[in-house]
Amino acid sequence: MIGPPSVSEVMQTSVETVAPTATVTAVARLLHDRDVGSVAVVDDGIAGIVTESDLVSLVATGGVPDETSVEAIMSTPVHTIEADESVVVAAQRLRENGIKKLPVTGGRGANGGDEGVDRDKGGDGSEDGDGGELVGIVTTTDLAHFLPHVRWHHSGGTDDDDGRVRQTERRDTAYEKADWTFEYVGHEDAIDVGDVLRFSKTLDEAEVEAFADASGDTNRLHLDDEYAAGTRFGRRIVHGTLVAGTISAALARLPGLVIYLSQEVSYLGPVDIGDRVTAECEVVEDIGNDRYRLSTAVTDGDGETVVDGEAVVLADSIPETA
Repeated sequence: MIGPPSVSEVMQTSVETVAPTATVTAVARLLHDRDVGSVAVVDDGIAGIVTESDLVSLVATGGVPDETSVEAIMSTPVHTIEADESVVVAAQRLRENGIKKLPVTGGRGANGGDEGVDRDKGGDGSEDGDGGELVGIVTTTDLAHFLPHVRWHHSGGTDDDDGRVRQTERRDTAYEKADWTFEYVGHEDAIDVGDVLRFSKTLDEAEVEAFADASGDTNRLHLDDEYAAGTRFGRRIVHGTLVAGTISAALARLPGLVIYLSQEVSYLGPVDIGDRVTAECEVVEDIGNDRYRLSTAVTDGDGETVVDGEAVVLADSIPETA
């Protein structure tokens, strides 16, 4: 299966480290001289992490860098990630914890070789609390090259007391088909944060052929059994854009006249012809002027996420003529 790269493929393997007793002034010089934005604090494991913002906060509150140890300002406990985790997991962890850098842990050769991480002389190569050796660091900038989004998660409820209702059809679509299923848990006449919608349909042979003709994407991977058998997939698969198109179908069933403004997509795995897919979208932010940001994902018949991303839509009023 095609999927996002692992953290070990995108992380920085050169990690500057210091002891907890180092002064803030020494760390400031290290950040300046090495042109980095953070250092890991190690003492029988990863004890903490210090960033440029920690130094700024100390000075802004009247602290004396020469007289303050790193231990006093470091962030702890440290959120880390294993080198063999995917960049999607790393992105989610960064967002959930409101941080921009994650030390990476793993055993010998986790970064693809036997040498291990290239540390500053302050490092001791020790292991963190989970028994993993510090092998690198991954930042939001590192992930941005491989992952155009961070999937949003909303913790709000959808109980009856907040005005949300469950709907299985909408008056805003021109027609529906018996094979399609739709569920919307949200407000009847307006979009709000926390609303969730799902749309399911089967992507069969006829739809793949029709999409190839309509789009001009006649790649033999989707149309020729013999050709597809020799590819990494070993069989024909559905066009990725056709799979992602079910997100558009779901969004069309939001209240109002919904207009797509943007969509960011990561394709995480193939979909077999004849498989039933489900697009799920959740409103995660009201960004003003009738515009909303949504998390978007598509799962296959086994419940595996095959498309992930986020969208921004504009919700106009339904025309009076309708």
